[in-house]
Amino acid sequence: MSYRFLIYISYSYSIPIGEPLYKELKNRGVQVFWFADESDGKQGLESIQYCLKEIEEVIEYKPHIVLCATNEVPDFITGIKVQLFHGFNAEKRPENNSFSHFRIRGFFDLYCTQGPNTTKEFKKLEKIYGHFKVKETGWSKMDPLFPLPINDNLERKPTILIASTFTERLSLAYDDQVYNEILRLSQLGNYNFKMVLHPKIPVPIREKWQNLDSEYFKFFNTTDLIPLFKESDIMFADTTSAIQEFLLQEKPVVTFNHTLPHNYLINITLPSEIEGAFKRAFNPDQELIDNIRNYVLQLHPYFDGKSSQRVVDACINIVEGDLSSLKKKPLNLIRKFKIRKKLNHFTLRSYNHPQEALKNA
Repeated sequence: MSYRFLIYISYSYSIPIGEPLYKELKNRGVQVFWFADESDGKQGLESIQYCLKEIEEVIEYKPHIVLCATNEVPDFITGIKVQLFHGFNAEKRPENNSFSHFRIRGFFDLYCTQGPNTTKEFKKLEKIYGHFKVKETGWSKMDPLFPLPINDNLERKPTILIASTFTERLSLAYDDQVYNEILRLSQLGNYNFKMVLHPKIPVPIREKWQNLDSEYFKFFNTTDLIPLFKESDIMFADTTSAIQEFLLQEKPVVTFNHTLPHNYLINITLPSEIEGAFKRAFNPDQELIDNIRNYVLQLHPYFDGKSSQRVVDACINIVEGDLSSLKKKPLNLIRKFKIRKKLNHFTLRSYNHPQEALKNA
């Protein structure tokens, strides 16, 4: 049977998650469209040909499988709903001894986990809730990173990638002392700096950093980070989930006021410590490298660039398997009303079991 796929996003930073899946599906000759439920995502998809503009088009399309890089997805559209995640578990702040990464919102039938440290937790939740399945596949966004390139740029100037989250109290981008220290270091010319900021960071903060553009500092307004990962030797960040993405290369990361201590990071708490931390990162000891490698094996032990293939296979397997053992999803009335209000589409239709959702596709 030929299945209809839908890639469902909210923000433009999720497009790199969907692109490898889109390519995989097209290579298989499978029908696939995109849809975004936020204006930022819609703008990001403007140049993509196979894109549905309105929720009514999605309903008419009747997908069999909805690949979601979102926290929520409309319960009134057909198909099994698959959680891809829009980031790694960044461990920004624990909530009730857990993290929001593991919050079950009652919308998904399949969770495609990124590695053992997320699979373990979601498998526990699978048994508790009973209305979804879990399959470890690796993360589609990381496919273009592999295979890892051989470092053939040993003669170039050491390069530092700066990345920051958007939450003000967690973000280095808001810290004036950090800004002044990076300005000073960029003027010395010992390093090349490249910088990206989360799309949600306010324009004045973004423009402030953009003004540092010079021979040794370049600001990039992009959500496609993998080329920057490959061109950089170390990262300087806060609690952004880009840290985990960068670590897959086994390159050191210096963090500024990370919320939790980790032996695979070089964490500092004062702007005056930045330069010394950079020097350590460029000359890491074996213990740090071993800690990074051990962490990566738990985070995302897939280095073949075929996570998208595993995701698609997992989706087809669940569609063609026995779904009768799954419980109905919870009523979720408040969240369902909010998503109807967001999409300005009010309907009583609600598919609370994947069998029902597939039957109507």
